[in-house]
Amino acid sequence: MHAEWKALLEPEFEKPYFKKLQKFIADERKLFTIYPQHENVFRAFELTSHADTRVVILGQDPYHGVNQANGLCFSVQSDVAIPPSLRNILKELQSDLDFTPNTKIANQGNLEQWAQQGVLMLNTTLTVRAGEAGSHQGFGWETFTDEVIRIINNKSHLVVFVLWGAMARKKRLLINTDKHQIVESAHPSPLSAHNGFIGSRPFTKINDALAIANFKPINWRIQ
Repeated sequence: MHAEWKALLEPEFEKPYFKKLQKFIADERKLFTIYPQHENVFRAFELTSHADTRVVILGQDPYHGVNQANGLCFSVQSDVAIPPSLRNILKELQSDLDFTPNTKIANQGNLEQWAQQGVLMLNTTLTVRAGEAGSHQGFGWETFTDEVIRIINNKSHLVVFVLWGAMARKKRLLINTDKHQIVESAHPSPLSAHNGFIGSRPFTKINDALAIANFKPINWRIQ
C-alpha cells in the first residue's frame, strides 16, 4: 500500500470491525484458497496513490477463478484468459476510441497501465473464496471501501467515479456530485451489457470530464 493511503487509512486498521475482518480472512486462508494472493489484496492502493487518483472504477468482488484476480477490479494477470465482463469492457473501449488493437493487446487483460495513470481500480470487497462469488461480502470489506470512497470524495479537485451496475451505483450516495463527476451504466457482464453498457462510451466521457478540469486524459489503450 502506498504510504499516503497507509496514513489516511490507519484509523480504519485500528477499528474492531477491521481487526475482526483480518482474523476472518486469516482463518479462511487456512481452510480455503482465497483470491487474490495475500500480497495483492491492496494492490490498487499500491499502484495509485491518493494524490494521483483522478478516476475511480468500482467493481464488486475479485475474480474467483484460478489465478485471475490481481488486486485491481476487472483486471486479470497478463497470462490469464480474459473473463466475459472484461472482454465486454475491452470491446467497448475499442468501439469508443475507434481503434483496432494488435493481437497481443486484444488478448491482454492486465489493466495496471490504467492504475499507473491515476485510475483507482477498487473492488468493494477485496477478497473471495475460490469458485464462490460473493463469499466474502458482508464481513467488513464494504465498511472499509466505503471509507475509501469518502476519503476520495473529500478531495478538493474533481474525481470521475465510474459506476457500472446496480451494486456500484448504490455508492453514488457517498459522492458529492456538485464537485465530482459520475459516469454510470449497466454492468459489463454478458447478462446486462446490452442494457446500457454497450455503446455508452465511458472512456470518452471520463476523458471529457478530466479535460474540463484541466487534467491530462487517461491513455486507455493497453500497450
